Amino acid sequence: MSKVIRIGTRDSELALWQANTVSDKLKALGHQVQVVAVKSTGDLVLDKPLYELGITGIFTKTLDIAMLNGEIDIAVHSMKDVPTALPKGIVQAAVLERGNFLDILAFKNNEEFLGHPEGVIATGSLRRKAQWLNRYPTHTIVDLRGNVNSRMQKLQNNDWNGAIFAAAGLERIGLEHEHTIGLTWMVPAPAQGAIMVVAMEADTETRAICAELNHERTALCVHQEREFLRLLEGGCTAPIGGLCYINNDDKVVIKGVLLTVDGTKKLEAEITANLGEHQNLGRDCANSILARGGKRLMSEVHNATLPTHIYATKKLTENQKRLFHGAIGVKSEDFIKISPNRLSPKVLKSEFQNVVLTSQNAVEALLSNISADELKFKNIYCVGRKTKRLIENRIGPVKQVKSSSKKLATYLVEFIEGTEVTYFCSDLRMDDLPTILAENNIKVNEIEAYKTKKSAINVDESVEGVLFFSPSTIDSYLQTNTTDKIAYCIGETTAAHAKKYFSEVRVAEIPTIESVIELVNENYKK
Repeated sequence: MSKVIRIGTRDSELALWQANTVSDKLKALGHQVQVVAVKSTGDLVLDKPLYELGITGIFTKTLDIAMLNGEIDIAVHSMKDVPTALPKGIVQAAVLERGNFLDILAFKNNEEFLGHPEGVIATGSLRRKAQWLNRYPTHTIVDLRGNVNSRMQKLQNNDWNGAIFAAAGLERIGLEHEHTIGLTWMVPAPAQGAIMVVAMEADTETRAICAELNHERTALCVHQEREFLRLLEGGCTAPIGGLCYINNDDKVVIKGVLLTVDGTKKLEAEITANLGEHQNLGRDCANSILARGGKRLMSEVHNATLPTHIYATKKLTENQKRLFHGAIGVKSEDFIKISPNRLSPKVLKSEFQNVVLTSQNAVEALLSNISADELKFKNIYCVGRKTKRLIENRIGPVKQVKSSSKKLATYLVEFIEGTEVTYFCSDLRMDDLPTILAENNIKVNEIEAYKTKKSAINVDESVEGVLFFSPSTIDSYLQTNTTDKIAYCIGETTAAHAKKYFSEVRVAEIPTIESVIELVNENYKK
């Protein structure tokens, strides 16, 4: 080939090492080459984790554009950074023989922290974070970005126990750390340790030259790993690991793993096939994980990595989170902590003609003190269908249920048997029921069944709406947060309290969590 082959690469030390390796191999074949260094978006933006940048192929995009513009002839990448779908017109031209595929832990002082509940580990990878937390759930993970050299320097400058690196990266630039451990239990990123060369599909001459650099066994294995990744719809935004290798018996083995971001859930699969009968290993491995709950787990991962649009002041179940439209990012925490009071068994064993329970917390607090068999409640009145269902499952029949305490009070004024009620409530209550009953000459005996502790959490300014389930959750939220959000409320009592502070308040038609979620979905349809 008479023309000079222009090799595009990032300008980090590791990327240049890889490009120069390709350059040396091409020179050895008698070709003229020129290395062209280009700074990528991934190198420029260092203040956010990769998954928050919203770009797959962040380290390859700039080189793709340079190639499509005719500024370079080939590009050299760490293959694990390359999206499974290449841009139109660009194709894989070669995969070099794979280096060390392991992740390693570089640590300071000693490794005793591995046996302790507290530890701080740095990594910018969701996959490494999830697998570390799965093994060491009480440890803390801090974000670490930058090239290999800057990340190693940050480890030295910070009070962390260690940081996780790709072994191949450290080995290739000769960057050694005094203390390291090979993380043989951690499944690497698909194609980790492999170097990929891409070229223009139409440039058949350059592609033919690059094909001489191709290492067939490495190409075979990384293809299966990337097929596994593609079918799980992963990339930088999901904790996915995949490793394929050929053992001494010429068996092709693939192992894949999918986790939630916090590492609490993990699905694994391992499949083996004879060399020559291995073509569907990546697909079969992915399907095995998907068939055992992978789709649901991927949904959880997707929601966890979305920008947060909605914050719920009550911890939502995964089933409840899945009720939100797919593009809505949701986070949730309990803004109220409940502590049952110790109540006198003698008092609780008394006969009560009319009992009022306005929350599930009151029911749970009551039953933490006495068994349902010992209760002597003649008429039970409650607020909310879920509270009714809990009462009837745990205690007995409910005489009447209303959607709000105000509506229940109005009902009792007209239909109560007798002139007295016993109200099991919290130390913080903001409903109108006792006042309405007292104004209508109905005696209210309040028994404080539980205490409510405000547990405020700082909500990011970018959050657009907040879900409230009681006046108390509003008061807790207001301790550390602003009111420039939409307040989605479970019922009229909560909405009335929210209107004192929020300019935009919306109330669910039915006082259930599911109805509040539907309220949010309707808003995002507009």
